[in-house]
Amino acid sequence: MNNWTDYARGYGQQARIASRQLALAPTEAKNLWLKTAAAELRRHSARLIAENAKDVAAAPSFGLNAAAIDRLTLNEKRIDGVASALEEVAALADPVGEVIERSTRPNGLAIQRVRVPLGVVFFIYESRPNVTADAAAICVKSGNAVILRGGKEALHSNLAMHQLLSETLAACGLPKDAVQLVDTTDRDAVGAFLKLNEFIDVTIPRGGKTLIERVAAEATMPVIKHFDGVCHVYVDKSADLVMAEKILINSKTHRPGVCNAAESVLIHRDVAVPFLKSAGVALEKAGVQVRGDARVRELLPSATPATEQDYRTEYLDLILSARVVDNFQEAIDHINEYGSHHTDAIVTRDGEAARQFTAAVDSSAVMVNASTRFNDGGELGLGAEIGISTDKFHARGPCGLRELTSYKYIVEGAGQVRA
Repeated sequence: MNNWTDYARGYGQQARIASRQLALAPTEAKNLWLKTAAAELRRHSARLIAENAKDVAAAPSFGLNAAAIDRLTLNEKRIDGVASALEEVAALADPVGEVIERSTRPNGLAIQRVRVPLGVVFFIYESRPNVTADAAAICVKSGNAVILRGGKEALHSNLAMHQLLSETLAACGLPKDAVQLVDTTDRDAVGAFLKLNEFIDVTIPRGGKTLIERVAAEATMPVIKHFDGVCHVYVDKSADLVMAEKILINSKTHRPGVCNAAESVLIHRDVAVPFLKSAGVALEKAGVQVRGDARVRELLPSATPATEQDYRTEYLDLILSARVVDNFQEAIDHINEYGSHHTDAIVTRDGEAARQFTAAVDSSAVMVNASTRFNDGGELGLGAEIGISTDKFHARGPCGLRELTSYKYIVEGAGQVRA
């Protein structure tokens, strides 16, 4: 197709109509759909796995590494996890209609600030079929229609999952176009959607830096951006080194292909020798390649030299940059210079160091004595998330239900007129 404008407008028009209906949908109908969809995902898990197998088989031809293929893969356990996430969203309070604040003016006007849906969300994502369900759940529960555009790497998985999600909408009294999936992977089509500010209220890209930069440059509507996850673990001089090693290994190796995995470790010089002596063995055993500065390499002979770019790189693989720092401030300066404002952690027994770290590190989530992997909507009690924003406006950190709402003022009077 040479011109994608009409194609995109069809999706946009249907989504706008659905969003107006969905804004009025009762909480009970939305929760019924979430529970019904969860049951359907479990019931048809074999079908989902079979379609996913087609994507996994083709993954090497798209250049996906082992971590990315793991992120793409569906199995019984993961499908059950996706279904459970939908049920968790159903259990959360509906933000639509929530009164944020109320007041009464001297002239008797009653003022309320009330949460309302954003409207239509265009969501672009790569290689993770579970995100199809997560995004649909978050958007519908918060009263938004969503247009999903997944990557070519997960096309079969996304189509199968979307079919199950969409088939249950009408049966639960919701508009069938509340969740639409773009059925082409042609990159030119994305450009047409990014021009539809008359129908689309916000675009959320979730994927590589190139994708996000393109969306930010071309979009004619607001964008909630999720840039690189260059996440750090800083081992302070007062750290419990056993705890620090456990946190680092979990942050790096639990799922290295996700955005909240640690990509860099900073070690205070006072504890560099004992920490690297032990953690180095654990990292090597886990298959992690360390790229370090001269002091790291002196203590860890298996490490290779780190370049300036290494400290700015989101590897999404079993690779870790490392540096020994002379003091606390040097660690903070390094994180603010080389990090991506996503997730950074300090391991320390010094309460004042923890306080200063959380105040000075400019990231969407700052962890104290905990793995970077906890910057996740489910882990923070938000249910499923549509992404982790590294922006400061309109939302920051995991974007759950409330982050997909705006608000309006409702003013009630008894005939007042302005003098």
